[in-house]
Amino acid sequence: MIHRIYLLCAAVMFLALAGCQGYDVTINERVVYSPVPLLKDFEVTDPALQACLEATIEHQVITRIGQLTSLNCSNAGITDLAGLAAFEALGVLRLSSNKIRNLVELQKLVSLRELYLDDNVVVDPVPLYSLRALETLDLTANATLQCPRNDELRKVASVALPQHCR
Repeated sequence: MIHRIYLLCAAVMFLALAGCQGYDVTINERVVYSPVPLLKDFEVTDPALQACLEATIEHQVITRIGQLTSLNCSNAGITDLAGLAAFEALGVLRLSSNKIRNLVELQKLVSLRELYLDDNVVVDPVPLYSLRALETLDLTANATLQCPRNDELRKVASVALPQHCR
């Protein structure tokens, strides 16, 4: 009987702690549980990209930079990707319908498997050529894109290019 009471108390404490993920838990003014703080130690220059990252970090409860593997910042008003290379674990990146022109920052994201850059103002796709893990690439609706030669993206399984490159 006493054993069951201890188990019940332990279960109640566990549930109480699990329900208080965003709060410090104290007993007799002593902290017994303190949640790991969300990731804040990163710097990007574009305010729209910053806002998108902060919202994603909060939604996905990201505490370390390597935990962010998927990011959707479509229709966010992003113009500059500077600082995004810090998120090296990104495997899926959706940047559709922004005003992104320069892709140099993306060449450092070597884990990138899916990249959606449709409806931007991309001119030069060369920084993407070094992304060996890339399987899906969407560059449609980039009217000023310099069309890549056939062999430069040959390892990418699915490539969607603007009409003028077909």
